[in-house]
Amino acid sequence: MPRREVAGLLAAICSSTFPPLVSRISPDPHPMADTTLMDKLVSLCKRRGFVFQSSEIYGGLGSVWDYGPLGVELKKNVKDSWWRAMVHARDDIEGIDAAILMHARVWEASGHVAGFTDPLVDCRTCKARFRADKVGDAQCPQKPSKHPGEHSTCDLTEPRMFNLMFKTFMGPVEEQAAVVYLRPETAQGIYVNYQNVLNASRQKIPFGIAQIGKAFRNEITPGNFIFRTREFEQMEMQFFVKPGTDGEWFERWREWRMQWHQSIGLTPARLRWHQHGPGELAHYAKAAFDIEYEFPFGWNEIEGIHNRSDYDLGRHQEYSGKKLEYFDQAGNERYLPYIVETSAGADRVTLTTLVDAYREEEVEGETRVVLGFHPAIAPIKTAILPLVKKDGMPELADRLYHDVKRHMPAFYDDAGAIGRRYRRMDEAGTPYCCTVDGDTLKDGTVTVRDRDSMQQVRVATDNLVAYLRKQVGG
Repeated sequence: MPRREVAGLLAAICSSTFPPLVSRISPDPHPMADTTLMDKLVSLCKRRGFVFQSSEIYGGLGSVWDYGPLGVELKKNVKDSWWRAMVHARDDIEGIDAAILMHARVWEASGHVAGFTDPLVDCRTCKARFRADKVGDAQCPQKPSKHPGEHSTCDLTEPRMFNLMFKTFMGPVEEQAAVVYLRPETAQGIYVNYQNVLNASRQKIPFGIAQIGKAFRNEITPGNFIFRTREFEQMEMQFFVKPGTDGEWFERWREWRMQWHQSIGLTPARLRWHQHGPGELAHYAKAAFDIEYEFPFGWNEIEGIHNRSDYDLGRHQEYSGKKLEYFDQAGNERYLPYIVETSAGADRVTLTTLVDAYREEEVEGETRVVLGFHPAIAPIKTAILPLVKKDGMPELADRLYHDVKRHMPAFYDDAGAIGRRYRRMDEAGTPYCCTVDGDTLKDGTVTVRDRDSMQQVRVATDNLVAYLRKQVGG
């Protein structure tokens, strides 16, 4: 999915009529975001095993991140929820997994070779690099309270265009004929397989094709943790419809996609729609809306819904020489389908769930840090904890743990005081903790503690799995 373009800025680039950059920076109506929450979240993610800096022992690699044991489970749960909603719960959407490497002509047809660019400026003083259309959102490395170009020593170059695709070569010889690109989006793999899926699945228009996969963009100014990275994962669905019905389907998908974000626990008040105006619409788009979330660093897009008209199939039909028209037997007519696209970032949505879930509470004079995930996406559903390491409690807890683990992700912990173990599980976002105590040995019940309310109930061990599955929706 090509990024949003700022038409006025790009027109100025093309006509080479940029005034000095400093004079274009207007006063920021909003103060810079408080980074305290993000700093705490990044620290928590490393401490609890959600996200690590890639290649950290070598000093790290800029804006490339690795998911740890809890992070990979959280992200997988987000993707699984999306896949269930988009593919398994519907009869009119099929899934594919297209290759990352594709024929170079694909990207010529899509417009990425010629037009997938961002305006770039450099600071001659500090050697930092910024997107020209985003300097108002960036911090000056020399004085973080100011934007690039506002500090007295800033010396910014004039903007120039920068292609965001990673280029590589297929085969032993680096020659132009062997040029391939790491895909900057997954959508094109869907378009070039449109007819294959249509014929193999025996679907009829309207129908969709969904895909989750890696994409790569050589971002000029990546940042905000895993929000904008150079290697990321997309969850995209392209819905093919008859021309004339695209507006109706567009509105349906807008409603359904917002419902999904709320279904995984995101706070409705922190979600909003942003409609692309005439100056923001991408070249392929007839209409476009973004679902935005209120991050600590401001409102930002986590998913886009676009009416792409017949632009994509038309371009691939032109460049490939293959007919991609659909024959409607009922209407005895041929047409190029219009496409309604939904495109979400798996990493962005994962970050959104972390931000939305994070909270701090005062409990008995101490600060309790909680990740209040919706149980459906929580990496660990329950923890099994023996109260003490004696009197047969660890052995019983271990048996109970292995019984529960066959049905849902569970964790066993017998290290430290029970209160400290509760706090560790709160930080991991675990909805329920089950404690084996002295009463368990007497009446066969365990204490089940709710993460959010901290209330406790007694549940019989032979009914524990059924109770937990009901609570977490498994």
